[in-house]
Order: sequence, then C-alpha cells, then structure tokens
Amino acid sequence: MSEPETLRLAANGGVPNNPRLPVLIYRAAIAAEGDDPAAAFEARFAACGWPPQWRGGVYEHHHYHATAHETLGIAAGKARLALGGPRAATVEVAAGDVVVLPAGTGHRLIEASADFHVVGAYPPGTEWDMRREAAPPDVLAAIAAVPVPATDPVEGADGPLPRLWA
Repeated sequence: MSEPETLRLAANGGVPNNPRLPVLIYRAAIAAEGDDPAAAFEARFAACGWPPQWRGGVYEHHHYHATAHETLGIAAGKARLALGGPRAATVEVAAGDVVVLPAGTGHRLIEASADFHVVGAYPPGTEWDMRREAAPPDVLAAIAAVPVPATDPVEGADGPLPRLWA
C-alpha cells in the first residue's frame, strides 16, 4: 500500500486539532464490495488492533474527541468532510478510503451521497468522548496525553501510523 496522505491542522475557531499528529488519509485502502462492505472494514480494523465500535454517518456539526484517536472507514458512498474547525480543510472521501483523526481533530459532514456509510474504530483501551466547545487547558492536556497507538488501523504493526506519528 502507498503512503497515506497527511494533513496538519492548527487550532481553528475553538477546535484544538492536534499540534503534533497529522490526519492520515488512506485512499482505496479496503475493498468496499459485497452485500455488507462495512464488515470488511470491521474485520481489517479488528485484525489491526483497532476494535470497530459503530456504523453510521458523520455528524453535521463540528466536533472532536479529546480522549481518543478515531478511524473512519468509508464503507459505501462518497462525501465531503470538513476537517479542522470553522475554517476547515475540505476532504472528499469515497468507498474504500480510511481517515485517521488524531485526538482533538475537528470534523463534520458537509454533504454525502444517499448511500454514505462509515465504520468507526478506536485504539484499544481508549474511551471516546464528544466535544463541541473550545478546549480549556485540561482538555488540551487530555489531548496531548492520548498515546500513539502501537498499530496502524489499515496495515497493523508494520503500517505507517506508528512511524508517521512517532
């Protein structure tokens, strides 16, 4: 597999983002096919040490997670996502793509096809939270304290995430 795209985001409009870890975008990383394409994402994430925790979409409001890194596996459809807060970067994603958001990274759905479907996964031992407000010092400290995962959600121990986030 080729290297993921990386996107570094500075704090933006109250959204802290992550000052040290880039967003990773893997294009056409997992074959999204068959009657239940989400199952392929769940199996890959689980095999790579990122337990899948939900299926659905992406909220239409800016939010971030201060206590966990998040992986979004695009199992079906396509969408435009805003990453980073009110003056966000716009990223187009399609079935087969995987987006890894470091803790603190703002994200929201701009628009999506009717069949847009996502699988969400997180590193083991983390509990995700939901934040919409500006980050006070204790939340910034929590974001900084989230450990770098030992494995990549797409390629496991030999994947690029541990190296790119070192």
